[in-house]
Amino acid sequence: MNAALDSIFEVALGVELDSLCGSSEEGVNFCKAFDDSSAATLWRFLDPLWKLKKYFNIRSEAKLKENIKVVDAFVYKLINNKVKEVQNKQLDGSSMSKEDIVTRFLHLPEAADPKLLRDIVLSFIIAGKDTTGSTLSWFIYKLCKYPHLQEKIAQEVKSAILNDEKVKINLSKFEDNISEEALEKMQYLHAALTETLRLHPAIPLVSKNCFSDDILPDGFSVNRRDTISYTPYAMGRMKSIWNENAEDFEPERWLDENGNFQAESPFNFTAFQAGPRICLGKEFAYRQMKIISAVLLGCFMFKLKDEKEAVNYRTMISLQIDGGLHVHAFPRV
Repeated sequence: MNAALDSIFEVALGVELDSLCGSSEEGVNFCKAFDDSSAATLWRFLDPLWKLKKYFNIRSEAKLKENIKVVDAFVYKLINNKVKEVQNKQLDGSSMSKEDIVTRFLHLPEAADPKLLRDIVLSFIIAGKDTTGSTLSWFIYKLCKYPHLQEKIAQEVKSAILNDEKVKINLSKFEDNISEEALEKMQYLHAALTETLRLHPAIPLVSKNCFSDDILPDGFSVNRRDTISYTPYAMGRMKSIWNENAEDFEPERWLDENGNFQAESPFNFTAFQAGPRICLGKEFAYRQMKIISAVLLGCFMFKLKDEKEAVNYRTMISLQIDGGLHVHAFPRV
């Protein structure tokens, strides 16, 4: 989660948050407040009294309000620093050699609204942190349950990155040799990550609000302000879509006869949504997950700390493991 957060902050804000090492107390507080806010937001769907609690500022809504203050203070501070940085660059006539996403937005007239920038930043954090971080957790969990698949992916990774060279494995060697060409060779890894997303989609429940009256493709009428929800979590387990082995973890279902990845219709595999609303960060997410997975699996073997310990969901907007995934990591020799 922290690695994904650091990555998206650097891409979106050009800021090295460095939350992975936990050296910043401010960053740690932000992460906790962000996750707790996400959980409290989802509970609103289940709590018919949440508006009343918000009105009186009590219990879960009072805590949510406090967490939002922490999140806003942290994000606004980063935005203000970015605005000053851009202004200083403009004053001294120097150009931004490497523009991040927020810097690009600052060139637009509507960027004068700090709240809009905050919403943009939070949108990128939600899209880039929870999704890839939670998927990687479930991915490692699945590979611990299927150790033969873990070894198969590890061998594919080593072959793609090291070109079958008989060299001593180390993190630096892997990092230096990760390239677009190497990532493209990792077809089974791509399939395994996709299979993880099928069974454990990062966003398990998706809701859309209708802006106008419309008719769905099956003839069902919807009215303005109606809310339509669909459940990628349930769809990923439907036998009518994925056959009788729908609940089995089988990366091979995503490979053709030559072992190359073949995509399913996004209207069946809805983890990234579909049509005009398909996830803009889909390719970025895959690249990020493949890089992290390649380094970890190429250099370490993973086993669950306790095979009998139940792995439960945390009730949040994203599908996270409650309490984290506890594993042992053993260096590969």
